[in-house]
Parts: sequence; structure tokens; C-alpha cells
Amino acid sequence: MKSTIEKLDKNDVKLNVEIEGEVFKEAVTRAYRKNVKDIMIPGFRRGKAPQHVIEMHYGKDVFYDEALNDVVPEAYDAAVEENELFPVDRPNISVEKYSPEEGVVFTAIVTVKPEVKLGAYKGIEVERVSYTVTDEDVDRQLKAAQDRVARWVDVTDRPVENGDRVVLDFEGYVDGEKFEGGAAENHTLDVGSGQFIPGFEEQLVGMKVDEEKDVTVTFPEEYHAKELAGKPAVFKCKIHSIKVKELPELDDEFAKDVSEFDTLDAYKADIQKHLEEDAERRTNLDQESLIIQEVVKNAEIDVPDCMVERAQDRMVQEARFRLSYQGIKLEDYLTMIGSSIEDFKATQKDEALNRVKVQLTLEAIEKAEEIVVTEEDLKAEMKKVADSMGKPVEEYEKSLRDEDREYMEDEIKYQKVIDLLKDNAALVEPKADKEGQKEEA
Repeated sequence: MKSTIEKLDKNDVKLNVEIEGEVFKEAVTRAYRKNVKDIMIPGFRRGKAPQHVIEMHYGKDVFYDEALNDVVPEAYDAAVEENELFPVDRPNISVEKYSPEEGVVFTAIVTVKPEVKLGAYKGIEVERVSYTVTDEDVDRQLKAAQDRVARWVDVTDRPVENGDRVVLDFEGYVDGEKFEGGAAENHTLDVGSGQFIPGFEEQLVGMKVDEEKDVTVTFPEEYHAKELAGKPAVFKCKIHSIKVKELPELDDEFAKDVSEFDTLDAYKADIQKHLEEDAERRTNLDQESLIIQEVVKNAEIDVPDCMVERAQDRMVQEARFRLSYQGIKLEDYLTMIGSSIEDFKATQKDEALNRVKVQLTLEAIEKAEEIVVTEEDLKAEMKKVADSMGKPVEEYEKSLRDEDREYMEDEIKYQKVIDLLKDNAALVEPKADKEGQKEEA
């Protein structure tokens, strides 16, 4: 096999590949052997007709298509490796000629990984990120714990107030006609939660148990059900019960009920500890992100559209996976908010482009710095993972497949690049105006 390449526009190259006639002839013979058992030729038992007889009967090229499907992909892969190309999309292959005498000649137009022209990635200035834990943060966690164990107590001596939980029947009408999905019986609603159309929950305030009332609202213009969007509606409502949230006292007994601690002070100290650990993680992640984005901004990359599209597809799958944990299908969720897969992908295009740029930039730094993974690096990572799983490291290592080791190596390389960037970054204090904006946020 012989191959040459021609540089086309942007990130496309043209591969010219020639396969020797003898190689194609052998592929034709393999195609014959594979298919002969299913071929009937008069005068021969099934599967016993010689190759040349079948070719005389059905045509000389009867096995050519299968032979091409055999040799062309293999030759393409070999040419890609020989010319040190890194394709990022499927090739567009055109077979120009083929025969057992002359061999096969084909071309392949292929989009390859773009070149990255690195800018400054050492000594760059980025603002220092710092998250601190305040007493208010601890109090919010305590309040959340209170809410989780709160009791809902029936009240009968007063009307509905904001924050109450009510059980009600409702039936909706548009232009005097009932509409699909607009009615329910014994529906539980937390008033003020924003679960219903704007204006609906506010009009329940002041109603009493067993009281009936017409609630008038207008569907939002962007409402997911297009036939209702922007239309006025009347809901006939009846309140069956009103409940108020009863929070437990914040004392030692509360701490015992919701945690492993005997005192409220010990419980609060544990909350403080976990919040500080989370703040440290957020600080590290956000600091890394700022450094990476600055490095990416300094690099020059012409990203092929196909790489962005593939990143968008991955983001769709990520969203599908996240929603599946809540028992929701992505398509159902998008329908509910009046969107579609295509709309979702379009909104993710900028983030997808950024992801690709980050990947390519970090790979270029890895290559420029000649970062490698040693056996000691792998052993240390295996021990860390094995310890987290409570397994002996030897047992964990035996369970690893080749692809697991490759993934682990990639992760170690990635972390080495990140550490290099962080170690060489110059962190500066945030400007006063930005600090003020951060406090306000």
C-alpha cells in the first residue's frame, strides 16, 4: 500500500491511497470463500462451484463489493497511521478504480484534529478565588434540616396564608370550555411555591376550608401548551384542608433526631466542617476554571464544526442521564418547557465549543511539556482508588481492563497539566468593585 496526503482548506486533508493488485485479488478470494456455500450453479452441488465459474455466471465483479469493504477500511486506517493523522470525523471515501490486475485506488477526504497555536500559559495573571463560610451559611443548613423534619398541622380557625399547604379541587376553563390537564381533585399545593400559573396561588390566600372561589389568571405567552399560551382562564377552586408547617426547636433533642451528634453545638460544628470542605473544593475548581479559560483565550484554534456537534451530542446525553435519575425523559422535559432537542443543542453550542477548545488546549500543553505518566504515578492512583473502595490494591489492579488503565492514564495526565498551570499562575486579589459585586450576589 502507498499513500500521500494533500492539505485542503482549514482542517481537511485528502488521502490518496493505492492498494496492490495482489492484495485486492486475495480479498476477492476471501469473499468467494465466504459466500460460495450459499451459491447455486447448475451442474454443481451447492457450495462447490469454483470461483471462476461463479464469476463467469454472475460477472467478474460479483465479489468486488465485498472485497472493497474488506481492504479499503484497513488501508484507510493504515494510511492514517502512516501519515500520523488524527481524524475527528468519518472520512468521505471515493474509490476511483479497482481490479485484481491494477489494484485499488481511492481517496479519502477527512477532517483532522486542528493545530493549536499556544499563547501564554505560564505566569498568567488571574484573580484569586476564595469562598468563606459564614454563620448565615450554617444557619441556612440548620433551617434546611428543620424543614426536612417539619410537621404539617391542620388549622381550621383561620383562612389560607402564604406558606400554608392546602388540599384543593380545581377545574379550569378557557372561553367557557374545559381544557385538557386543567382539573384535579385533592391536589396538594404549597401556597407561594410558584408551582402554578402566576397569580393563581396568590388568590387562594384568604380562602377558608370548604370555601369555593373562581380564580382568574392569564397563561404566560411562553406557556408550553401553545393552545393555552396568552389566554385568560378561570379555575373553579374548593379548599378541603389547610395545614401549617410546624418546625422543631433548635436544641440538643433536634440534633439527636437529625444527626449522629448529642448536642446542637456538635452538630453545628460538623455542618461548619463540611461547608468549609465544600468551600475549599469550590475554590479549587473555580480557580482552575479561571486559569484554564485564560490559557484557552490566549490560544489560537480553528475548531471543526464536527467536533462542536459531537460535543453537543454528548451534552444531550449528559442531560438525558441526569434527568433519568429523577425518572424524567429528556424529550418529556423539553416538551414541558416548550423546547426540543434541536433547540437544546442550539443553546449549548457556545459551551460545546468551549469544551472542545479546553480539551485541545490542554492536549497541546501536555505535548509541549512532554508530560508522561510513570508506573509510579499509576500505582499511586490505583492505591488511592482501591483504598476508597476498601479493596486491596493488588485485587483492584487485577480487575482493570486495558481501557480502564488508559482512562486512568488520561486522568493523571490531565491533572498534571492542571497542576502545572496552577503552579505557574500568578494569583492577584480581586478588584474592589468586583469584590463588591460578589458580596452583593
